[in-house]
Parts: sequence; C-alpha cells; structure tokens
Amino acid sequence: MATRASEARSSDARARAEANFKKEERVKEGAKAMTEYLANSKAVRERMAELKALRLAKEAKEAADKARNG
Repeated sequence: MATRASEARSSDARARAEANFKKEERVKEGAKAMTEYLANSKAVRERMAELKALRLAKEAKEAADKARNG
C-alpha cells in the first residue's frame, strides 16, 4: 500500500510539474507573439508613413504642374 501511495504522490507531482511547464511555455510563447506583433505593427506604420509621404509629394508635383500649365 505504501508503494501505491508514493506512486500516486509521484504521479501528482509529475502532473503538477508538467502543468507548470506547459504554463511557462504558454507565457513564453505569448511574450514572443506580442514582440512579433509589435514589431510588425511598427513596420506597417513606418511603411504607411513612407507611402503617405510619396503620395503627398506626387500630389504636390501634380498640383504645381497643373498650376503652371493652367
């Protein structure tokens, strides 16, 4: 009987350890995903700003050309 009790405790301890490990892995993966999300968001914002600057420059040139040519 003592062996079954110790096996049960060992099994419970192992299950708790595995649950803690899985929880830590989820936390690490969540942090990694958030870092990637923030990096992608920054890249998108920078690209949008670049495209906006190009669009505004093009519109200004077109407006200047139109004003010159009437």
